[in-house]
Amino acid sequence: MKLYIGNKNYSSWSMRPWVLMTELGMEFEEVMVPFDFSPQSSFYQTVTQVNPAGKVPVLVDEGFAVWDTLAIAEYLHEKFPGHGVWPTGQRERARGRSISAEMHSGFSALRTHCPMNLEAQLPEVGARIWAEQPGVRKDMARIEALWSDGLQTHGGPFLLGAFSAADAFFAPVCTRLQTYGLPLSATARGYVERIVSLASVRQWTLQAQQEHQFIAEDEPYRTHR
Repeated sequence: MKLYIGNKNYSSWSMRPWVLMTELGMEFEEVMVPFDFSPQSSFYQTVTQVNPAGKVPVLVDEGFAVWDTLAIAEYLHEKFPGHGVWPTGQRERARGRSISAEMHSGFSALRTHCPMNLEAQLPEVGARIWAEQPGVRKDMARIEALWSDGLQTHGGPFLLGAFSAADAFFAPVCTRLQTYGLPLSATARGYVERIVSLASVRQWTLQAQQEHQFIAEDEPYRTHR
């Protein structure tokens, strides 16, 4: 299998399947295509060969392409049943899919005002965002409630008990909260610490910090490193 991804410093979408596959020990070849959003860029030329939508991530298995993070997770679950992508219980799987889909399509204020940036530390920006953006506070209240419910219901340490695709989907949220220093309850802070301590997340983060590729389109708060 090949997984096409964008810059690890910025690409929250790419991070999800990469962390999922790495943490669960699935073998794959990483194909990193540096972001370049200019017309006719090498990024678009490379990615559109496997995904007509021109977006990452894309999983290619024996020439068959699967794109969109939810679709990739489902493909991996079916290809590797019992491997831990989703729990074995029907209701637990349904809950995991529900919260992952909510992450996939929701929390637009947090995404907009706190884009993923693993290289940066922006607590002053985070404090201003928290004070000025009620949408971010609303998103975080929902995330706190969702995490608390999952951890209580399943007894932790992860959202469905054991590590699953749900935790991989929320991994970029955890890195955002660290980058911007947004306020967290003790329960949420503990969950964030567990996620960022995973071997897969540590590896992704280290490699992101070593990229040293500044992309202005993904840097609303900095003009340089």
